Amino acid sequence: MSQPVKATRTERTKRTPSSGGGESAGSRRAAAQRLSMRRKLAAAAMELFATQGYEATTVDEIAARAGVARRTFFRHFRSKEEAIFPDHDDTLVRAAAVLDAAPPHENPLDTVCRGIKEVMRMYAASPAVSVERYRLTREVPALREREIASVARYERLFTRYLLGHFDEGAHHDGDDDPLLAEVAASAVVTAHNHVLRRWLRAGGQGDVESQLDHAFAIVRETFGTGIGGRPAVAGGRPAATVSASEDDEVVVMVARTDAPLTEVMRTIKEALQR
Repeated sequence: MSQPVKATRTERTKRTPSSGGGESAGSRRAAAQRLSMRRKLAAAAMELFATQGYEATTVDEIAARAGVARRTFFRHFRSKEEAIFPDHDDTLVRAAAVLDAAPPHENPLDTVCRGIKEVMRMYAASPAVSVERYRLTREVPALREREIASVARYERLFTRYLLGHFDEGAHHDGDDDPLLAEVAASAVVTAHNHVLRRWLRAGGQGDVESQLDHAFAIVRETFGTGIGGRPAVAGGRPAATVSASEDDEVVVMVARTDAPLTEVMRTIKEALQR
């Protein structure tokens, strides 16, 4: 009998010292200094890209504009295109932390929606910088490719999380859980990116939080009953099933003894509302 597979989180191996709950004051200070330097280098890179062009700008010039040595630049970034995205590593850690700390009975799709909000908060924290970065990524193919690679990391993280709530070994006919997990993760990321681009094109103006909630509501309506809505047990059997008489006057429900109470109550409620 196959058992549900817990999500493997290889993306989380890159956690910074700031992600732990019991880190020392020294490690927190070091993490803050690291992020401050990354942002300083990113600001210098964006200034030079905007004034003299991406292709004409060198790493040495970026380091000089930031007032540091070339080797300092390479301690923080591997290339000049990577320098324009200083916060993604830390944001990925925060998004993973949201998944790790999810309440046991929360719909996993809701958890993923909360997790990706960390990305939006990163952009919304500095609207002017985010708008300028968006303009540059639209003009420079190398930066656009870097942005796409960053988005893919979030999508992989969320897909693994959703897959962790299904039996990954059950790929028999009629079992669409693994497919649903991947499609739903992509839908959450796509909804987020749609709202983000619209907000950036508007100059970083508007209530992006409410726009994001509206987009997620559409995703939940489409996928919510399939992911986390009806937990299955080994063999693909549902936790609870309902049957009704032809005149709908009698409703009979059969539930497994290991079915979560929240799922049993949900099934009863849905049956009575039919």
